[in-house]
Amino acid sequence: MAMQDEVKEAVLKVALGFRVEEVTEEYDARDGELKLVRRRETHKDIPPDLKAVRLLLEGTDYSALSDEELEAERARLQAALAEQEKEGKS
Repeated sequence: MAMQDEVKEAVLKVALGFRVEEVTEEYDARDGELKLVRRRETHKDIPPDLKAVRLLLEGTDYSALSDEELEAERARLQAALAEQEKEGKS
């Protein structure tokens, strides 16, 4: 995947919002060894970012696309949104 495609995918992810998992672990030194005392897993939902949406929209000249290309772009964006929603529910 080209760097430009990777950047576009990253901006799309931010534009749609996403979920991250955070793991916090606390250790204590007992008997000369580190022992895990507490482990906490949390999920954070990162909301969609309107600046990223604007960046995506400004970077695309939709007026130059044919009806078929517009329909394909619409389908791609809907699929990306559905995938994000599916990942958010799991």
